[in-house]
Amino acid sequence: MTTPPKPNPADTGTRLAEGTPVAHEHVPNALTETSVRVAADDLGTRPGSPSGEVPEAAAVSVWTTAQTSPAAQRKGRYTAESTAHPAKMLPAVAAHAIAHYTEPGDLVLDPMCGIGTTLVEAVHAGRRAVGVEYEPHWVDVARANLDLAVEHDVEHEGRVFHGDARQLSALLPPEYVGQAALVVTSPPYGPSTHGQVSVVPGGGVQKYHHLYGNTLDRGNLANIGHHRLLSGFTRILAELTAFLRPGGHIAITIRPWREHAELIDLPSQILACGRHAGLIPVERCVALLARAAEHDLVARGSFFQRDFIRKQREAGLPLHLIAHEDVLVFRTPLRRVAGAAGASPSGNFRGSAGRARLGTSPTEHSGAPESRAA
Repeated sequence: MTTPPKPNPADTGTRLAEGTPVAHEHVPNALTETSVRVAADDLGTRPGSPSGEVPEAAAVSVWTTAQTSPAAQRKGRYTAESTAHPAKMLPAVAAHAIAHYTEPGDLVLDPMCGIGTTLVEAVHAGRRAVGVEYEPHWVDVARANLDLAVEHDVEHEGRVFHGDARQLSALLPPEYVGQAALVVTSPPYGPSTHGQVSVVPGGGVQKYHHLYGNTLDRGNLANIGHHRLLSGFTRILAELTAFLRPGGHIAITIRPWREHAELIDLPSQILACGRHAGLIPVERCVALLARAAEHDLVARGSFFQRDFIRKQREAGLPLHLIAHEDVLVFRTPLRRVAGAAGASPSGNFRGSAGRARLGTSPTEHSGAPESRAA
């Protein structure tokens, strides 16, 4: 019997049943049914199933994580400096994953924590949190956000370490080995981040806060190219296995983006990364970036998304605003095996996505990019 889902404190407003299609034939930017449901045999072993078998007609979850605006979700919990990050995870996405895959007191880890969204939502939910961030400025901002949580009388531990997540075993203290119940993270999207805009008299719209640090820094995964990014992220996932407890989960938020008019099917490629790192795929979910109204979706696209869509439509390419991002959920084996890190997983994730390999040609998917989750 499948374990019933836990309530999500980050959700407000209309709730959708698990696997509920949210498409509407008159809404151009709504999700299609096939984008929120996958065949049961594509999911491998699902958590909560004693027999390890996938229930017939199983459906992935639709996370209604944009019922309030991003600004409303961050109000009071994040410092003003947090706004400058070029790509921030919705707090409700992190909160939903934490509520569903952990219990109070569990340890939550983010190896690329940015402004600390995962960590802040974890400590507010009564969990312990630890993160790693490559850029010193965002380390300081993440720590400031955790200090703000302490000012709100949050007593649970939250720590941020500075360094390259590809060297995770050298960065985190041994006390965290085998302790994490959940990892929530996302790979950087490089040039597809959006940032902020201002209107300068006589100078038009000016873009700022849209880059990850120094673009010449080749140590930053956002600056080393798509295929090297995949290789680096695979290494990070493999490093994480030492810090996850048996059966621990990794939730990765991700979406495709266009590069020189070609769609980069990043979700399928990250699925391949997880399998190469020895992780077992168990779910493929949808986290809404649009509010789910009674009959349609209310898009919350950024200025850059809307501008990109407008230009593409003027050029004759009928794209739509992105209304969701994929959430790939993996788990570690239920028993530790010596030397298992990086080995082939025992679970299967069949279908076209499961057959994806690093560097494969992307499949078509309409939509415009926004940002990495941080």
